[in-house]
Amino acid sequence: MWVRRDLRVRDHPALGKALEDPEGTALLFVLDPVLWRRAGAVRRAWLAGNLAALDERTGGRLVIRQGDPAQVVPAVAAEVAATQVHVSAETTPYGRRRDDRVADALDRAGVSWCPTGSPYAVGPGRVRTGSGGPYQVFTPFARAWRDHGWPDPAPTPRSPAFLALDSDQRARKALDAARQLIDDVADLPDLPTPGEEAALRRWRSFRDGALADYAAGRDRPDLDGTSRLSPYLSLGVLHPRTLLADLQARRGQGPQTLVTELAWREFYADVLWHHPDSAWRDLKPALAGMRYSAEEDALDAWRTGTTGYPVVDAGMRQLLAEGWMHNRVRMITGSFLTKDLHAWWPAGARHFLRHLVDADLASNNHGWQWVAGTGTDASPYFRVFNPVSQGQRFDPDGEYVRRWVPELRHLPGRSAHEPWSHPEGYAHGYPLRLVDHAEERREALERYAEVRGG
Repeated sequence: MWVRRDLRVRDHPALGKALEDPEGTALLFVLDPVLWRRAGAVRRAWLAGNLAALDERTGGRLVIRQGDPAQVVPAVAAEVAATQVHVSAETTPYGRRRDDRVADALDRAGVSWCPTGSPYAVGPGRVRTGSGGPYQVFTPFARAWRDHGWPDPAPTPRSPAFLALDSDQRARKALDAARQLIDDVADLPDLPTPGEEAALRRWRSFRDGALADYAAGRDRPDLDGTSRLSPYLSLGVLHPRTLLADLQARRGQGPQTLVTELAWREFYADVLWHHPDSAWRDLKPALAGMRYSAEEDALDAWRTGTTGYPVVDAGMRQLLAEGWMHNRVRMITGSFLTKDLHAWWPAGARHFLRHLVDADLASNNHGWQWVAGTGTDASPYFRVFNPVSQGQRFDPDGEYVRRWVPELRHLPGRSAHEPWSHPEGYAHGYPLRLVDHAEERREALERYAEVRGG
């Protein structure tokens, strides 16, 4: 069993299939240097923590090897005389290409490639329109996705026994090497507790608490109103099917809103499946001629949370401090980068992928295109988030801003969103506004008109 984005034991169809073999099952993770190079320190730390948790969960039997999976997986299969390699099907562009290479190498060695399930409740590409094509808009996709349904959670294997391979301690050395690379990074954020048990505890706490008010609370960054499950979902420590099964018996707007949010995650995976080039290119080419002109010092101010717009700066500082950012604030900071600073969205997408503990290519990059107005089901380009009114609406008492921007903690209530309107607003060194939002909004709309033919 080669695990990738499925670092768990419960509700794991591929693992269940692998464990049917009476000869025993080896549990393998490959530290792929391509993916390791692409990940920032936060994602590496989160991966290492969850690998350690899975290793403990399986009695120290997780085999960890480093190298090209097309070489490593066949080598481990030969080491245990395996006739099958089980996986949860990968869906990202790189993952699909890599798996094709591995499957070909295994086929040449006479080993069967056995994919079962995926990181999603409904595998990307399976929800189709009546004519057999992919959905282009979220709402009809979500309706069809719900109608399609999903299997019940897979049974948890009873006391699974895994083969012990590494008498040479290569697995321990690989995990230690990963940890060392992380330990060498200063100022690593405090991350969630890794592992399947921690994920389930977080789910139960949210389910029995904030879920009831989730429909309204999820938009308030000053409140603990979101599930904070995205880091676990990103590595498959928790499967969305597990959550959906638990939500089926729950009524009310909160549970239904959470189902819709899970549908967005599945929709973006489906879009990327059908349009792999959209990972780093505009899905809709209508704005291909858009002028972008963000200066590097402006990008640095955005990255470091020193733009002079409090809710934008609070979000960017939260990202650096926690490896996470509230979703409403992700939209606000994304709009500011693309509409106020006139940057092309990949500049922001790369920064988020580097620092987010829950980094997910499909959700991240298509979320950015939603804000930028270049993706499927996109927010229209002429919709420009006002960072002041957005802050006042969703952080009405200024608590979120004061939490992350200490230079503004002396300002009471809503005034934290407009330090320029308070006589003591800049008393503690908060930066002046980088740009004038009203002017940059007009500039953004003029550029939009240029490419839309007036």
